Order: sequence, then structure tokens, then C-alpha cells
Amino acid sequence: MQIAVNVRFLLPGDKLEGIGRFTYETLSRLVRRHPEHTFHFLFDRAYDPRYLFGPNVVPHVLYPSARHPFLFVAWFEGAVAAWLARHRPAVFLSPDGFTTLNTRVPRVTVMHDLAFEHFPQDVGLLQRRYYQYFAPRFARASQVLVAVSEATKQDLMATYRIPAERIRIVYNAVDAHFRPLPAAEQPAVRARFSAGEPYFLFVGALQPRKNLVHLLRAFDQFKTRTGSPVKLLIVGRTAWKAGPMFDAYQQMQHRAAVHLTGRVTDEELVQLYGAALATVYVPYFEGFGIPIIEAQACGCPVITSQCSSMPEVAGGAALLVDPHSVDAIAAGLKVLHADAALRRQLVELGLRNTERFSWDKSADSLWEAVEAALNGCLGGAGARPHPRPLSLGRGEPSNSPADLY
Repeated sequence: MQIAVNVRFLLPGDKLEGIGRFTYETLSRLVRRHPEHTFHFLFDRAYDPRYLFGPNVVPHVLYPSARHPFLFVAWFEGAVAAWLARHRPAVFLSPDGFTTLNTRVPRVTVMHDLAFEHFPQDVGLLQRRYYQYFAPRFARASQVLVAVSEATKQDLMATYRIPAERIRIVYNAVDAHFRPLPAAEQPAVRARFSAGEPYFLFVGALQPRKNLVHLLRAFDQFKTRTGSPVKLLIVGRTAWKAGPMFDAYQQMQHRAAVHLTGRVTDEELVQLYGAALATVYVPYFEGFGIPIIEAQACGCPVITSQCSSMPEVAGGAALLVDPHSVDAIAAGLKVLHADAALRRQLVELGLRNTERFSWDKSADSLWEAVEAALNGCLGGAGARPHPRPLSLGRGEPSNSPADLY
């Protein structure tokens, strides 16, 4: 069987982030587990040979590189559609939320989130227009949609009126190298990154949805109220519309206690999680939220948001706060800083929670979605219920999907 795959997010070098990591981890397993099938990888630029995961992978570079809304149209509706018309694969798998409307080939499309529908101000005008025009059409044209959480599945159903039976859930997972750091190695990490002081850690691209303005203001409030020497490390690349975050940073009373590290290596990231007092990850919307389970796998307590997918992913093993309330985030920082017993409890619960997620399971579930598209046999796979979470905010979060948005 011939399977075409959009692999735009398998970028050369060490540049894999959320969607790229999902693509890498699932496809590397599918290729190895199904040597009887040929996978045609459709790149939009020169590729790294390490992404050819087996002899049953055939690479194709289609131009133009799709990094702009006009080029999205040219690539998906032009180059990809033409390739599919010539080669007629059995299915077209797209892990990045985009596909082509201009084909009769069955499509499996992974939708990571619909943040642009709920917070359109967070993306540029051209991107917003592209997403809002094409995304619902992509969703309806795909034989099977894959959502990375139950929250995203419910969002697809409510926003685009997609029937539940056409949506499969395939979680993200945590890589094997994320594991607790021995206590003896933690002082060296703190000496290197936080002048030897304990620190809270944020990991993620610097962009509006990550809610860094509120996090910085909450940390400033925490420092003023406690006088603690704790620092805040912000790890991640500057993405888009990060100006308000830098403005908030400049306005901080305790700006000197905040360190922006930029991107770090995978090894350094594991060390940073392992030596942190806690990870604080409080976006106001997420399709999944990989840093939550990365931190838990490293034995790091987590503070996260009580909305969208984050309670589902945290699995009752994080302190939940209202991301729209600076006071609630500051209170969460104060609670975890002061309560060593709670930190130990969250570490134990978090390590247990990560057992729910594995890339092997995710790859198996993605293959089932491919088979469903091929066989026309659709069935929705619901996520397992998650435990009632700890909460600090304006009210108790609901487990009802209708209250997650």
C-alpha cells in the first residue's frame, strides 16, 4: 500500500517542537512497524536524511516551501494536490492540521487545536484568514480527524459540527529521556542556570497564548509578598507577538530574578525540569500541553491552567489555577513554594500520570485512524476519564467538555 504523508514539520537540525515532535515520534514507529507499506514523505524543503526512518520511505521535495498563507495555498492546493493526482496513494496523512481540498484521496488529518478560532487576535491577519477559511473545510473534507485530546475533540464537534464518530483521539506523549534527575546532580544545574537558587520553570514558545504576561506579573507579586530568593526561568524561542511579554518584563519590580534562556538542548531541558522547584505552565488555551507531562516525567511538580485540555492531560496530578487571574497564579506559586509535602505528592502523582501516555500507544492509535479511513469504518475513541484535579482559582473546574472553553 502507498501512503502519502505531509512532513513539513520534520525540519532540518534540532528544531522539532510540538507538531514536529508528534510527527517524528509517530511516523518513525509506523514506518518500522509496517515494512509492508511504502510511505511517501512530502517535504517542502531540503530534508535531513535522519527522517527517512526505513527503506520503505520514499522522500519527495515539493516546492514552494509552505511558510506563508499564500504559499500554503500554493503547496497544498497546488503541489501536493498535483502529486496526489499523479501517484494516487491509498491515503494522505497530514499530522499538522492542514491538508488539501483538491483531491479524491482519502485524508487523515491531525488537528492539534482550534486556538485561532477562539483567540483570533493572537495570530496575524493573513494567517487568521487562511486558518478560518481552510480549517473547517479541511476538517469536513477529511475522512478521519485525529484530535490530540478529548478537549480538542469536543471543540471540533462544537465549532465545526464534526460527528463524534469521525474523530479519533491520539495523545501526545513524553520522550524516554525525560526522567527524574538524581538529587546529587541538581545543585550543579541550579548553579549554572539560577545562581544556585531554587527556581520556577516555564517551557514553551514565547507567544500570546502561553500567557506569559500574567505569569510575569504573578511572579512579581509572589516575590513582593514572600521575599523569597526563588527565580523564574523562561525556556523557549521567541515566536510571534511577544512584544507585550517583553513590555511586562521591563515593568517588573523583580526583573533581575527572571532569566530568559532561549532554546536549550534536550539534555539541558531534562536537567532544568529535574532541578526545578516546580514547572508553571498556565496558557489560557492548549490542544494538549506537552510540558505538563515532560515535567511530571522528570519528577517536577506542576502548576497549570484549569481550562481547555490541561486538566485532562495533568490527570489530577497538578495544581490548577485560573490563567486569567494574576492573583490565582501568584497564589499557586506561593502554595507550592511553601508546601513541601504537596510538592512531594504532586511528584508521585505526576510520575503515575505519565504512564497513561506513550508514543507506542499514540502510533498504534494513529494507524487505527489510517485503517479507518481506508476501510470506511469510522468509530470515535474516547479518552479515559481523568481524576478530579486540585484547583486554585475562581471556581472548581468542571469535567464537562462544554465547560472547558
